[in-house]
Amino acid sequence: MSQLILKAAAYAAHQHRDQRRKDAEASPYINHPLTVTNILSEAGVDDPVVLAAAILHDTIEDTTTTADDLRRLFGEEVTRIVLEVTDDKSLPKARRKELQVEHAPHLSEGVALVKFADKIANLTDILEAPPAWPAERKAEYFAWAASVVDALPVHHVALRARFDALVARAPVPTAA
Repeated sequence: MSQLILKAAAYAAHQHRDQRRKDAEASPYINHPLTVTNILSEAGVDDPVVLAAAILHDTIEDTTTTADDLRRLFGEEVTRIVLEVTDDKSLPKARRKELQVEHAPHLSEGVALVKFADKIANLTDILEAPPAWPAERKAEYFAWAASVVDALPVHHVALRARFDALVARAPVPTAA
């Protein structure tokens, strides 16, 4: 395993150490970036820069990490990928989601791969370790994730098959 990937895992674990996921068990947040990275690895992605960026993909968005921190520790390529997948938290949530769909077709390959794996990880969590969301919100997330993935400029057979299998299991909103 690349030293870069191990360094990224150690850094992300430290930065996310006090964060928890929204599932019933409040699992450690670090499980998410590690899962995203594992999804890419299982799909045959072996570029250490992309894998390191996958591990670090939420550090700027969700921790005190800055772009300068990442640049100094991991270099320009990793930082560029992380910055491209980072939402601007100063914007309303609805606008951030719109921007993900709008920007998806213009992402570079490495960024698109991380985005793809992130959506797969999130859909898997909604199905297997769900947050306390109503079925309607879960179904809306699935539909939105599909709009992001459908706009990505990469055509990765293994990731697409895994994503489509999850979408086929999408929660159905209950009738009111």
